[in-house]
Amino acid sequence: MAWYKDAVFYEVYLPSFQDSNGDGIGDLGGVRQRLNYFQELGIDALWITPFYESPGIDNGYDISNHTAIDSKYGTMADFEALVEEASQRNIKIVVDIILNHTSDEHPFFMESRQSKDSPKRDWYIWKDAKADGSPPNNWEGFEKSSWTWDEKTQQYYYHFHYPQQPDLNWRNPDVVKAMFDICTFWVNKGVAGLRLDAINFLLENETFEDNPEVDELPEYIQNIYQFKQLPINNIDHPGNHGLLQQLRTEVSRNQPVDPLLIGEVWVKDADALSKFYGDDDNELQLPFNFLLSSIQKFEAGRFYDCLHNSYQALGDRPTTVVLSNHDFPRSTTRYIPEAYNLAGAKLLATLLLTAYGAPFLYYGEELGLQDMPPETLEEVRDPRGRLRWPHYKGRDGCRRPMPWDSSPTGGFSHGTPWLGTASGYASLAIEAQRQDSNSVWNFYKSLIAYRKASPALTHGTCKFAPRSPKVLAYERQAEGDRRWVVLNFTEETVNYDLNQLAVLSSENVSKQPIIEISNLGDRRQEQYQINKNKPTLLVLNPFESIVMNVR
Repeated sequence: MAWYKDAVFYEVYLPSFQDSNGDGIGDLGGVRQRLNYFQELGIDALWITPFYESPGIDNGYDISNHTAIDSKYGTMADFEALVEEASQRNIKIVVDIILNHTSDEHPFFMESRQSKDSPKRDWYIWKDAKADGSPPNNWEGFEKSSWTWDEKTQQYYYHFHYPQQPDLNWRNPDVVKAMFDICTFWVNKGVAGLRLDAINFLLENETFEDNPEVDELPEYIQNIYQFKQLPINNIDHPGNHGLLQQLRTEVSRNQPVDPLLIGEVWVKDADALSKFYGDDDNELQLPFNFLLSSIQKFEAGRFYDCLHNSYQALGDRPTTVVLSNHDFPRSTTRYIPEAYNLAGAKLLATLLLTAYGAPFLYYGEELGLQDMPPETLEEVRDPRGRLRWPHYKGRDGCRRPMPWDSSPTGGFSHGTPWLGTASGYASLAIEAQRQDSNSVWNFYKSLIAYRKASPALTHGTCKFAPRSPKVLAYERQAEGDRRWVVLNFTEETVNYDLNQLAVLSSENVSKQPIIEISNLGDRRQEQYQINKNKPTLLVLNPFESIVMNVR
């Protein structure tokens, strides 16, 4: 079985994880310092956000040199040592690669904008203005217009993100080769995989038609897109699939094991997501399933619809389970009432680590961290927050420095952190949580170990109990190992009939489920006897999550 199918991944948001040299910015040396932490927690692979040379307009997602490491994050020697030392602990490294766009300070773009006759002019997307001088079309992205006027050459250039992040022209074969070579460079450095940023943004509709305006954005795209427009002409072009198939072939060439390709894809449903595996499973091995994290209301029925529909559409293909990342508020903030922070964080952990797919933890998720948004414009570091303040405060709230201990900077840095530490994080620091057997951190640690010991939870099939407005329940099964997971999404006490799970299997099993995990205390060894002639009631307290072993 491919290693990633049962792996537990961890997103390291590099600037905020651990500073090793006192400049206030997390770096590669800091990740090296904490490798034993990942090993202790049970992490199999680290996805590290960008560390390449960059002007830093979008915290490293605006790259000026894809094969050089920005000095604030370390050196190439630091990176090579990180890969080697992680490997010694059986931890794999996945790097974040941005192929859709570059920085406007990248040599490619600097040459492209010199003149209309530049050899690299066609490496980016340049268009004439309309007769009235306005942009070529109505496309919007991170800003109200995705077009910026270049006074020198008297044309507009296209950028879905900020003006400092011009989109490459992926219809140019020279661009394709140059960017594929970058991917191969990092694979040859020993990384296990590439996380491909905005990978279904590569191609645009060649007609450059206007996008339709809408009154309300569909749920799946609300986390990344603020304007009331459906980006049907500049996102998810069908031609992207051919490029991804080429990329898969190129990075796998001469490699003993195919490098893992993880794709950031924003799609409307699971059927659309399934296309990114390729007809012959020759594209992405793990296209991110953001449909779960895009759910805006914490309702069992909505989560059932998403998980059930995804499993039906994807079959036994590997998928991801993602609740939080660096682009949208933490799941505890989005979903859990303040009075239930502890129980809610553990319930989300249960979902993350028992649902079908490879779980991706976002740094600090194992502590139950909540968003701490900036209170004043002066505090804001995220350009999206500065642009739209105060209606949208940006992404700084989910990017606060990692709290390691109770010191003023939380053990993150000996200097002044690049982003203010959150006052509410002191009690959630790892130092304190390690000592508390009831902490979110200890729950994650024990649940990760429990997951690894269960074939059903790592790679088993998944069957869902009937849809319910209050309770999400499913069965995982593999190799004679059977687990039931029951999650109460409400602030109410609920009596759940276990017969709804018992009927999922046609096999002749004894159906004597016993509780092995509860997020609300020690209910271990509570055993139930299924009787098909009458309800078998499991009492669920508010926001309680239960994992049962069916023997």
